[in-house]
Amino acid sequence: MAFNILISDPLSEDGIFPLRQAEGFNIVIETNLSPAELGERIGEFDALLVRSQTQVTREIIEKGTRLKIIGRAGVGVDNIDLPAATERGIIVVNAPDGNTNSAAEHTVAMLMSLARNIPQAFHALKNQKWDRKAFIGVELKNKTLGVVGLGRIGAEVATRAKGQRMNVIAYDPFLTPEKAEKLGVQFGTIDEVIRAADFITVHTPLLKETRHLINKEAFEKMKDGVQIINCARGGIIDEDALYNAIVEGKVAGAALDVFEEEPFLDHKLLKLPQVIATPHLGASTVEAQEIVAVDVSYDVVSFLQGGVVKNPVNLPSVPKDIMAKIEPYFNLVEKLGSFLSDLADGVAEELNIYYSGELANMTVGPLTRNAVKGLLKSKLGESVNDVNAKFLADRIGIVVNEHKTTKSKGFMSLITVEVKTDKETRKVSGTLLNGLGARIVRVDDFVVDVVPEGYLLFIRHKDQPGAIGRVGTLLAAEGINIAGMQVGRSEVGGDAIMMLSIDKHVEETGVEQLKGLADIYDATPIDL
Repeated sequence: MAFNILISDPLSEDGIFPLRQAEGFNIVIETNLSPAELGERIGEFDALLVRSQTQVTREIIEKGTRLKIIGRAGVGVDNIDLPAATERGIIVVNAPDGNTNSAAEHTVAMLMSLARNIPQAFHALKNQKWDRKAFIGVELKNKTLGVVGLGRIGAEVATRAKGQRMNVIAYDPFLTPEKAEKLGVQFGTIDEVIRAADFITVHTPLLKETRHLINKEAFEKMKDGVQIINCARGGIIDEDALYNAIVEGKVAGAALDVFEEEPFLDHKLLKLPQVIATPHLGASTVEAQEIVAVDVSYDVVSFLQGGVVKNPVNLPSVPKDIMAKIEPYFNLVEKLGSFLSDLADGVAEELNIYYSGELANMTVGPLTRNAVKGLLKSKLGESVNDVNAKFLADRIGIVVNEHKTTKSKGFMSLITVEVKTDKETRKVSGTLLNGLGARIVRVDDFVVDVVPEGYLLFIRHKDQPGAIGRVGTLLAAEGINIAGMQVGRSEVGGDAIMMLSIDKHVEETGVEQLKGLADIYDATPIDL
């Protein structure tokens, strides 16, 4: 059977070599199609390969009656309507690893340029100024590089920094001291990293937790004369706070490749001589552009020839009869994973999902992937999806296990998600109640009845009169309304919990105040 492949954005010939080499593939390259023209042509093709230019909308996907796979030669898939593709059973693949080396090399180039004032010195020469004294730099040898985010790119940067005989201290939400030792870097908390480093480079996704992670308070904790590099995502560093820290002399220099708003042309940071910048060039190499095309081409060939894909982005097609039975649990099991991501202390090492009752007789793989996605999403961002969640868990080192029992445990179906970290084991159970929807029915060994959505507050306390009142009074003082409350205890006067549904998130200062109340052991805000 012959397959028709449409390439609608420019890709190198070397990048599409796997397609050229495969038998039975008819390749059509049309890189200037308008949306209307693409809509007219797409029905002829089994696969579509794009970069960022082509907008693969729901309308295009619905007209692609033969489409089986869409390949994005790059990381982001913002230009592809994933829900529409999933509904049609069309798999979407991308190339998340293709730019790793290029991004790491660019980061190191920025690091060395920053340390030796290379762009500033070149600019002076271009303006016919020979001034050696003005551009005295510092050596990297024996300096400490703080790496915030030790994923693919962060780990590559750390390896290269060690080659420069730098000391490396790193923070990552999935990094343990044991893993750090294997990588040959020092393990640290975020505070320990920014306090110890002479140079700081960030390599995290942009999430609500990482937006302005490097802010005014963070700069105040750093060494005088620290230097900052950001080749990851604009917004991780508070640009106004960085500007002030440079002007005040706290930060000696900054190298920036990404910005909160791009194009980044008229910003006060660019007017500072201590700042060097490039226009988002981290992945802009011939090799990276070729590698992402090669990776996607191999996935397209493998899939159409009946094999598996390396980098799926969306949920593959599931038989309709199975999907109809398990789909109502998708949101619940993801929320259970998210709940544990906020609740559990430490670095996750093992995730167990227990299916009881009717679910034990069903295919639960998609549910397991959703549980893993919920656990990882708050740390890794929107790049985590139903299909790649288990792959990412494997890469991080989290063991994922499924367990089944037909014993009902009081419910027609019950899902229990348990996470084991390097510090503790926590678990949460949930079910669907007829006419009432999703419910969390147990947290650890305490029975509750909580809707898994919105803002929750989990409090462990001693079972003593007045504890609930003190919590309510403090939340009222913070302007936080309580929408619902569940309490549970192990025995009279023993350990107890409160689960509060509240109208807005409790900030860190409020959490610390709660922990300071009499008989309160711990307080954890959970955002679902």
